[in-house]
Amino acid sequence: MLGWSILQHALRVGIPVTGFCNGKTRALAPGATHRIDLDDEPAVARLFEVETPRLIIHCAGVCDVADCERSPEFAHAVNVEATRILCTYAPPDARIVYCSSDHVFGGGAGPYYEDSRPAPISVYGRTRVAAEALVQARPGSLVIRSGLWIGPSSNGRIGHLDWLRSRHARGLPMTIVSDEVRSAVWAADAAARVWELARSSLTGTRHITATRPIDRPALATFVNAHFAIGAVFDTALGATRNAPHLGNTELATRFTDPLATPLASPVD
Repeated sequence: MLGWSILQHALRVGIPVTGFCNGKTRALAPGATHRIDLDDEPAVARLFEVETPRLIIHCAGVCDVADCERSPEFAHAVNVEATRILCTYAPPDARIVYCSSDHVFGGGAGPYYEDSRPAPISVYGRTRVAAEALVQARPGSLVIRSGLWIGPSSNGRIGHLDWLRSRHARGLPMTIVSDEVRSAVWAADAAARVWELARSSLTGTRHITATRPIDRPALATFVNAHFAIGAVFDTALGATRNAPHLGNTELATRFTDPLATPLASPVD
């Protein structure tokens, strides 16, 4: 969802960009023109024998926390090994901007700053921490962490908004974790901020922050009403769910420049 939102912003404002999608398991997202499996090392090596980009925004990964718990080897291959391959074969002078996640933190002790110590509680979070380290080892790179992006997805099923829409349309039950607090932002705003950060000279780690944190039931209630979805959902504590769930993972920032300005929370 992040990659698609970032690609759509570029196409909308006229930034020259080439969009790549997963090579095998998904339909080509609108606007994307090429396929690649980043964990296919020979294919990536061949790609960069032809392509010499100056900027690579790396959004690929498996983000389903439950899937990662069930198959940690798969999570490592997609999130970590693929990042290693990308960093190995990308042109040495290419700037890599990696879109990471608030899942690098365990939750419960937020707000978290760029220099807060990562403490992931899930396989997914640990793969994010490992991938961040690989990107940060490259000169000129930037890691961007964010929370929940609220907006449409390329396939109409993923992300907080389309999950509610899709489950409701199919008459499927929905349970929202009640004790998870995140920094939620509109996807269009976050995509624009990623491009601003990516095209800057900033390196290291930056957080995309929101004007206020919000718990998941309040966010779901707002999204449900704002988009007139008509969904009905239950709530449950994170500890009762099968996969690890975050607590308070509000993101904060140490920086004060214009690119550190909080983005509007959807409920503002």
